[in-house]
Amino acid sequence: MGFVHLHVHTEYSLLDGAARIERLVNKAVELGMPAVAITDHGVMYGIIDFYKACKKAGIKPIIGCEVYVAPHRRTEKVPGRDDNNRHLVLLAENEEGYKNLIKLVSTAHVDGFYYKPRVDKDILRKYSRGLIALSACLAGEVSEYLLNNQLETAVQSALEYEEIFGKGNFYLEVQNHGLEEQQRVNTGMFEVQRRTGIPMVATNDVHYVRKEDAFIQDVLICIQTGKNLTDSSRMSFSSEEFFLKSEAEMNLLFGEHPEILENTVRIAERCQVDFKFGDHYLPVFEVPEGYTLDTYLRKKCYEAFPLFYPNQKAEEKERLDYELDVISQTGFSGYFLIVADFCQYARGNGIAVGPGRGSAAASMVAYLMEITTVEPMQHDLLFERFLNPERVSMPDIDIDFDPEGRERVIHYVTEKYGADKVCQIITFGTMGAKAAIRDVGRVLGIPL
Repeated sequence: MGFVHLHVHTEYSLLDGAARIERLVNKAVELGMPAVAITDHGVMYGIIDFYKACKKAGIKPIIGCEVYVAPHRRTEKVPGRDDNNRHLVLLAENEEGYKNLIKLVSTAHVDGFYYKPRVDKDILRKYSRGLIALSACLAGEVSEYLLNNQLETAVQSALEYEEIFGKGNFYLEVQNHGLEEQQRVNTGMFEVQRRTGIPMVATNDVHYVRKEDAFIQDVLICIQTGKNLTDSSRMSFSSEEFFLKSEAEMNLLFGEHPEILENTVRIAERCQVDFKFGDHYLPVFEVPEGYTLDTYLRKKCYEAFPLFYPNQKAEEKERLDYELDVISQTGFSGYFLIVADFCQYARGNGIAVGPGRGSAAASMVAYLMEITTVEPMQHDLLFERFLNPERVSMPDIDIDFDPEGRERVIHYVTEKYGADKVCQIITFGTMGAKAAIRDVGRVLGIPL
């Protein structure tokens, strides 16, 4: 029969998912599953770590997201009306679906954020190709109507989603964590299926790896919501069944309907998304007619060389030519020209630029292009610490700008090279030991 988990939250469902990616993937392998999905709440932060962990373990990664669907338009933000978001699970079937999923999640954060990042049905229609949708948990739209005894409306909702994603690309989702509400919803889902012919699928809405981890999940939610375990009004999961169950455990729950378990394998087989690592995609730096990126960078450095090195010693010229040759061979001349361009913009507009930080200070080219103000030979700095021809990786130039002018620099780069070529890199704050102990102690009611 077979079974694949298609609705799974990892540690990147922040303070909600207690499933560490490596442990999750290893457990899926241990259970003999051919594939496993990632569907974090409203974000795709974890997909690269997840993909690499799956490939390393020899299991197929399925890339997805559980998105929030606004009750009206995603741009409408009326208190008490537009904060009732419905859940929907989206899985990327192919590269087009993966790109569309990125567009949906990005738009949800940029245009639709209201308590949560939200999409709406208009944008789902626009970017539906290559995606497989599941009706999600009790917080899904179809489930909500069934809980409210609105069967006809649930049927219409299901048919609308089938119309959005296409026949065979939308599935009614059933779960069984021993909750009374789920039994009502599941009964309704089978009736919706009978009336519409929309296929069904079983999931377990995984939030932690082992059943014993339910307590950890409880603590995380308390930290997120500012509650403690003794608070009767706190948000909590109503059972300890949201773990990565085996095929046999899922068969015990849904064995009377083998097709809804088999459908998980069919969906997994359809999902074919592969990432290619190692290529570099840089914006285009326009050079004057008659020049290439390499020859223009060389020209700029040769012009600056006598100004910065008036003695023009042979070893200095040799160092410059060596760096230029390595930069040319590795294909990063354009990168230096782009970075030098926005550093020049900053200085020309009264925005202070740091002298140089990290391994980039070891580059004479960076010094001559006024990216840094550190002369590397004087300080015996090795260029290979920055860019090694024997181990090519993307050079990383860290630059400090005056905080008051930083946004102007970002605006300049975005305007010149295009908004689709510029992004800011996310960082995740993690709890230190003291903070973790303090928060867990508060949740447990232990005075510290």
